[in-house]
Amino acid sequence: MITPKFPDNELERLQTLHALKILDTEPEERFDRLTRMAKRLFNVPIALVSLVDDNRQWFKSCFGLPVRETRRDISFCGHAILYDACLIVEDATKDERFANNPIVTADPNIRFYAGYPLKGINGSRLGTFCIIDDKPRKLSDEDLKAFEDLAVLAERELEAVQTSTLDELTGITNRRGFNTLSNFSFQMCKRHHLELSLVYFDLDRFKVINDTHGHLVGDNVLITFSRILSRELRESDIFARMGGDEFAVLFTNTSRKDAEFILERFQEKLDDFNKRSQAPYQIEFSYGIVSLNSKVHHCIEALIEDADQHMYEHKHQQDKT
Repeated sequence: MITPKFPDNELERLQTLHALKILDTEPEERFDRLTRMAKRLFNVPIALVSLVDDNRQWFKSCFGLPVRETRRDISFCGHAILYDACLIVEDATKDERFANNPIVTADPNIRFYAGYPLKGINGSRLGTFCIIDDKPRKLSDEDLKAFEDLAVLAERELEAVQTSTLDELTGITNRRGFNTLSNFSFQMCKRHHLELSLVYFDLDRFKVINDTHGHLVGDNVLITFSRILSRELRESDIFARMGGDEFAVLFTNTSRKDAEFILERFQEKLDDFNKRSQAPYQIEFSYGIVSLNSKVHHCIEALIEDADQHMYEHKHQQDKT
């Protein structure tokens, strides 16, 4: 095993890292959604946003490991921040830097590692966005490009103010965050010929609830709707409040039939809530659902527009009944 060296600008790097005031903070959805996507898209057991501190690497987002930090001297990420490009280790047992590393010879038995250095605003490499497997593997050129694109999103989140991609009321992704993430998934699914389904929601008679019961009640309706729906979604699904009483969900690598099944399950949970709440109103919605058709949907905006149009058609039919 070779212990990673310190970068030449180590002092400046640590000052930049600590100035972010992000170390030892609680998990945040804006980072977790990226590691969830990486874990699902690349079919790996571990995905991390790792920040390399003075003598440890600490995980701002961690899927697949039971700990939030490990020693820097045995870390793969300590090596990755020495490079501007992505560090790829296809089989750690055949790499002299890692062959007898305790995290290779014992749990989590790392074999494959890909780590993209995350830079601060001054160019300092603060940590990595990385994926790990317990089996040797290779990334194709397309997969590497997709991985780097996703890592760049994590890098941007390090610099962004939390409210730039999160909806303040519901705490879920906002339109800006949804557009960024959904565009990435759209390109990935087109490139790899994967199924993609999008659902666009609009709450029914929401204005009446606001006008009759007040905006605080209306806010609670939005929060309740988002919470019930989020509980029925999978970790890899991208869910957002698009504005007002409109929401959207993007299902990656998912057929229309499977997306409709999730919607049916959500409708049952919402019906159950309406029965138990005894509120003088019902939380109801109209929706439009579309699946990716590469001949029609040349960009994510076209898919969203199509789903939005289907939603209004559904709402018009509902108003007639």
